[in-house]
Amino acid sequence: MAHDSLMHETHPLIGHRVRDTASGQTGQLNGVVREPVGAGEDRRYVRVAFIRLASGIEFSTAADNIEAT
Repeated sequence: MAHDSLMHETHPLIGHRVRDTASGQTGQLNGVVREPVGAGEDRRYVRVAFIRLASGIEFSTAADNIEAT
């Protein structure tokens, strides 16, 4: 996936209703970012998805856990 300078991915499901397979919650996908974990030679990046529930509360999950509903 392509991403901008802030590590936000251009994900095809942004703005669409998705389900987090880990928690079973559904909401609107607001963004997917690559976040650094670790330091130095051990640094790696994980993809994190941000989902907003109907209540307005937003939560994050691993990007691999999302699926379209």
